[in-house]
Amino acid sequence: MNDSVSSHPAEAALLAQTTPNTIKRVKKIQLMVFDVDGVLTDGQLYYGAQGEVMKVFHALDGHGLRLLKEGGIHVALVTGRQGDIVSRRGAELGIQHVKQGIRNKVEALESLANQLQLDMSQIGFMGDDLIDLSAMQMAGFAASVPNAPCYVAQAAHWVAKRPGGAGAARECCDLILAAQGKLSQFFQPNPMIMSGAVQ
Repeated sequence: MNDSVSSHPAEAALLAQTTPNTIKRVKKIQLMVFDVDGVLTDGQLYYGAQGEVMKVFHALDGHGLRLLKEGGIHVALVTGRQGDIVSRRGAELGIQHVKQGIRNKVEALESLANQLQLDMSQIGFMGDDLIDLSAMQMAGFAASVPNAPCYVAQAAHWVAKRPGGAGAARECCDLILAAQGKLSQFFQPNPMIMSGAVQ
């Protein structure tokens, strides 16, 4: 259990399950980058009769990404695959930085860092496979999912309890907001949430 001071019981509960070193890293994050397949989805690809690819996203994760943005944290999606469905999901959530067809994710992080004038200690990356490893090793905070290969999960500073596509990204979002003392604000009535905004 760490000795972090929290302004809300929910923040305290989340941080009590996290190491002080990880909390120290997460407090610096100003941009959180998420892989898509295996992180925001369960990694399965569904093909329609015409060859179209379909993916399933979780509302918990979508809401978490929105909360990060509302908390002043930049959000980006960086994926090795290419498809309209990711562009649509990014647009639904108001995510400005959506990079697809990216094989070198380190270059993507460096580009985002330059664009937003951040250093790597201020950037987090959540991935689940070999293509994500180099970006995870470069980022100030590396997150993963429990169903990732063991050598990927071992490279992370923090691993979600929920699997990819089933709330893992939401856990990560909540952790960042809690560490920065920003989660408590969302326990007050929020007009946007109450209006049924897309999650």
